[in-house]
Amino acid sequence: MLDLLRQIRWQDVLDIILVSIILYRMILIVKGTIAARMLAGVAVLLFALFIAKYMQLYTMDWLIQSFWTQVVIAVIVIFQPEIRKALAQMGESSFLQSFTSAEELKSLDEIVKTAVALANRKIGALMVIEREVSLREYVEIGTQLDAKVSKDLLLSIFHPSSPIHDGAIVIKGNRISAAGCFLPIRLGTAVSKAYGTRHRAGIAITEETDAVAVIVSEETGTISLSIDGRINTPLDMGKLRDMLTKLFTEQKKSKSASRKSRQQLKAD
Repeated sequence: MLDLLRQIRWQDVLDIILVSIILYRMILIVKGTIAARMLAGVAVLLFALFIAKYMQLYTMDWLIQSFWTQVVIAVIVIFQPEIRKALAQMGESSFLQSFTSAEELKSLDEIVKTAVALANRKIGALMVIEREVSLREYVEIGTQLDAKVSKDLLLSIFHPSSPIHDGAIVIKGNRISAAGCFLPIRLGTAVSKAYGTRHRAGIAITEETDAVAVIVSEETGTISLSIDGRINTPLDMGKLRDMLTKLFTEQKKSKSASRKSRQQLKAD
């Protein structure tokens, strides 16, 4: 055992750490997406290849081996969005992200103004704000935008003449990730019959994730906020702004405290 440890170089340790980090980041990128299910399919094929070799199933082995000649191209095509996202994230840093809080608070104000404007006109809307848990699987089936949050853009999306006004929009940071997204619906007697599809979708998405949903009723023009599967209603401009600001300010403080704690542990 000691002889084996002596043979390990510091380069080997560094190599293992780097590979582990890369694999971990890849898992985080594809987690909760359609690509994750495709990756599971590739794992099944690998298992089938192992079984075919072990049991000497020559025909199946030949078919799978023939398939693997196209694997590299298939992986690039299938995971193209994830690869692009990973490359983009490589340029991100906590130093640069510290400057986004003001922009995010501004986007929250735009969301509040939009909700009030839509409520006054009795135009229904569902705006879902992503937090820690990724909403990528819902973004992928919607109309992807990647546009800056603004009242004018939000109003145009939810205008009754818009082809995507019935779906939800997903917001991440100060960007609208997608519009026209279809969300799960909360069914059952636990939800009041007074709530329509938008409210039930807002409840469901906040039950399944840590997202926050701002809902405007088309029938009554009331504004609601769903958190952890619970509805807060009715809200006026002041209450909605205060609740959103408190939620996301506390989230920032929690992240900062966690980061400082990790740094302190490393220092000790």
